[in-house]
Amino acid sequence: MESLHFEICPHVLHFKRPAGTSRGVYTTRKSWFLHLTDPANPEKEAWGECAPLPNLSCDDIEDYERVLADFCQDVAQKGYIDCPLWRNYPSMVFGMETALQHWKTGSLAFWNTPFSRGEQGIQINGLIWMGDYDYMYEQILKKMELGFRCIKLKIGAIDFEQELDLLRFIRSRFPVGTIELRVDANGAFKPEDALDKLNRLAEIGLHSIEQPIRAGQRGEMARLTAESRLPIAFDEELIGINDRAEKARLLDETKPAYIVLKPSLHGGMEGSKEWIEEAEKRNIGWWITSALESNVGLNAIGQWCATLNTTLPQGLGTGQLFVDNVDIPLEVRQDALWFSAPEQAKKKIVLK
Repeated sequence: MESLHFEICPHVLHFKRPAGTSRGVYTTRKSWFLHLTDPANPEKEAWGECAPLPNLSCDDIEDYERVLADFCQDVAQKGYIDCPLWRNYPSMVFGMETALQHWKTGSLAFWNTPFSRGEQGIQINGLIWMGDYDYMYEQILKKMELGFRCIKLKIGAIDFEQELDLLRFIRSRFPVGTIELRVDANGAFKPEDALDKLNRLAEIGLHSIEQPIRAGQRGEMARLTAESRLPIAFDEELIGINDRAEKARLLDETKPAYIVLKPSLHGGMEGSKEWIEEAEKRNIGWWITSALESNVGLNAIGQWCATLNTTLPQGLGTGQLFVDNVDIPLEVRQDALWFSAPEQAKKKIVLK
């Protein structure tokens, strides 16, 4: 692998519309793309995407590009990803896993699955971004018209009573059993009033809530998972826990109903697989979500997800958010992500 040349390509993507979360609003998204080439084989190339989320990823560091260069050099010398050495840099690991799998197969169809062959889609949730009441209402109508059977709302940005009204509106059209409703608070609730809010949300017949309170309050979170009538899913709570024994300890101490895995945040594909294995030992459910990557990252997550025994709708539709996304044959049809043109799997990737 020492003959491989690793080029780091910083790149900024632009949102079609500002994307709101309880942590702030995104208008642009910076990624570092890995471009693999070999002077002895100039026709062959591969790409991966390293995309830490500002103020959230455990590897959101000032000297990111320098560390990434060291990581590339280490992989080139060893010929593999030394996961124990680099496990605290999950977005870099995920980008490298993607690039190496692309190089190995010479194709954007990383594994031979019904998804990669264009025969089967992956069911996804319809994501409702934060905004004012009218904007969120408009999004909900569109998702319902498209036929989504699972809708996920980002909550915590507007008045809680208004958010309850939006959820009740969906339920008035679609009773429990016809549409699955998820919410994601991104840590917006305060521990002292979280349980009351959770139980009020439970009355609407929701599937689950992601991260009701800020991550790192393990005792408070354990209390909520034990007392809440609404199943709780962990997302941010998992960030920065990259040692397998620590993963097991967190799950044992807090007992979430679900974990939500983003390879860019939770250890790449290898680290996320560890989370899945530990969760399944404890009968904890899970699903996979993208983390505002371009289509390079989204394709890798979808291709990997298709190799897993998924039973729940996944969170894989965010590639539509950018005006200048990378052209890869991914398409959302009704409520599923499709690798829509497998005959284009060997096409060249071009950053816009």
